[in-house]
Amino acid sequence: MTILTLGTVTLSVGAATDPGMVRPQNEDAYLADGPAFVVADGMGGYEAGDQASAAVVEAFKDLVPGPDYGTYAQVEGALREASTRVAAVASATTVGAGSTATGAILTEHEGHPTWLVFNVGDSRVYRHSGTQLAQVTVDHSLGRELVTAGEMREEDLASFAHKNVITRAIGATDSAADAWLVPAVNGERLMLCSDGLYGEVADETIRAVLTLSGRPGEAARRLVSLANESGGRDNITVVVVDVLSGADPVQATSTDDVASDTLRRRR
Repeated sequence: MTILTLGTVTLSVGAATDPGMVRPQNEDAYLADGPAFVVADGMGGYEAGDQASAAVVEAFKDLVPGPDYGTYAQVEGALREASTRVAAVASATTVGAGSTATGAILTEHEGHPTWLVFNVGDSRVYRHSGTQLAQVTVDHSLGRELVTAGEMREEDLASFAHKNVITRAIGATDSAADAWLVPAVNGERLMLCSDGLYGEVADETIRAVLTLSGRPGEAARRLVSLANESGGRDNITVVVVDVLSGADPVQATSTDDVASDTLRRRR
C-alpha cells in the first residue's frame, strides 16, 4: 500500500498484475504513482505487446510527474507522446503494435480536486462509492459501439463473436481519447483494470470485493486471484485508489455527477 498526498488530497493506492493462466507473458503495464494512474494493455503478441504498453505508461510517468495535481494539457501531451513511442515500437516489428490506455489523473477544476478520466480502447475505470459501482469509461469495442448505435441489443452482446474487437488504440489509425471530469469525493474508491479482469469476473462480484476489502492492495490482489480462478485467459491488471481526505467532504450517493460532467473531448 502506498500513501500519496497531492495538493490537498491524500490517497491510498494498491495494484496487482498477473499474466493469467494461459498466456506466456504479461503484456499489461500500469502506473500507480499519482497524480496519474494508468492501465495499458499491449497488442502485438510476444514480439511487441509488452513494449507497447510499457511505452504508454512511461509517457505518462514522464509527462505527468507530480507531485502536485496533473493538468489537461499534460494528459494531452502524454497521449501524443505515447502515440509517438508506440509507433517507434511498431516500426521495429513485423506485425505492428498497439495498446489500450485508460487512466484517472487527479486535477483541480474550478477550485475543487477532480478526476480527469480518459480512455482509448477497452481497459476500464470504475468508481465505487458506498456500495455502488459504476463504470466511468466507455469501451471502444465493436460490440459496445453497435449497441450504442442501436444496431444490436444489449442482451445479444454476450453472444456476439466479435464483441471484443478494439475500435481505438494507441498506435492505431484512430487513437482519439474520450475524457470525463469526475468530482473527487472523500471515501470513494476508483478501480482501473484491463479486460483480463472484467472478462472473467462479473461486475457484481467486483462490487462486492471493493465493498468488503479493506486496503487497496488487498482488493487488487483478490480481484486478480478471482480472475485466475475463473480461467485467467488473459493478462490481468488492477489498480485501486482510495480517496482518504482533502477532497469533497460530501459522500456521493449516486453516479449522476459522473454523467453530467462527461467531456467528449478528442485530441
